[in-house]
Amino acid sequence: MSSTGSPAAEAAGERPGKIDAVPVRHPGRWVAVAFLTVLAAMLVNLLVTNTAFNWSFVRQAMIQSPVIQGLLVGTLLVTLVAMIIAVLLGVTLAVMRLSDNPVLAGSAFVYIWFFRAIPRYVLLFMMGTLGFLWPHGLPIGLPLGHDLVHLFGGTGDLAFTTVDANKIFSGVFCGMLGLGLSEAAYMAEIARAGIMSVDPGQREAACALGMGNGLAMRRIVLPQAMRVIVPPTGNETIAMVKDTSLLLAVPVGTELFFQLQAIGSRTFETFPVAVAAVIWYLIICTVLMVIQSRIERYFGRGFGAKPSKQQGARTRLLALDGGTPR
Repeated sequence: MSSTGSPAAEAAGERPGKIDAVPVRHPGRWVAVAFLTVLAAMLVNLLVTNTAFNWSFVRQAMIQSPVIQGLLVGTLLVTLVAMIIAVLLGVTLAVMRLSDNPVLAGSAFVYIWFFRAIPRYVLLFMMGTLGFLWPHGLPIGLPLGHDLVHLFGGTGDLAFTTVDANKIFSGVFCGMLGLGLSEAAYMAEIARAGIMSVDPGQREAACALGMGNGLAMRRIVLPQAMRVIVPPTGNETIAMVKDTSLLLAVPVGTELFFQLQAIGSRTFETFPVAVAAVIWYLIICTVLMVIQSRIERYFGRGFGAKPSKQQGARTRLLALDGGTPR
């Protein structure tokens, strides 16, 4: 009677031998590393040995009181207020654009079309000259002229008050308003993309539970859309920091780059003040990038998360047992 080996022995006999895996060679990577190392060394040598940078002057220019004031007011404050205006108005325009009402959708489209087509420098320059439209003051009230009021037997006009248009369309406020209105057109498209990324069934389910369209949008749709909205919004915020240098078109003197240029004009140190501006913008944008990363991580919780080791082991046990929990 012939004897046969056990199944385990047969299985062991059929197993392949030890595989000596040879890693794939990537000589191009080492060439790229060597090339980048040489470039980095050349850059460090340029920054350290070239006297044109004049690092002591750069440091002094960065901490001057007018420069710090321009940083706080013309750069950071304008960026903050302009982005608040842009986000609030942009979300409103996105909801209007997605509305079934053709008047609302058409009005939002015209706004987005206009402000996306006008360069921001040109827009700020135009807004800085809007005071010429109301040389005697900007009337606040019903848009009826003297002739139309007299036609109906009235006297005067129907304006509640009059404000100086030259004060409104000048200075920091004009810069905030111009940048905010321009950015709102881009934020509207970002918010619209985020809203459209949410399954329509989410809003339908919320409405089925008794929520109105507005409440469903605020409590259900927008929180889910934030995962898509936050990354490009962070990019637009960083771009807004750099666009504050365009406030010269208004003009606004309390601005970081304007003040550094003024120092360069007085001292004839043009290149060092440009380096100082670059350093300040690098610091601000680096901080904003860190904040953006934290916000993305917050709104991205639970999306695409990998199961823990315990959850993975339990899932495998359930699969082996036919899905019956133990």
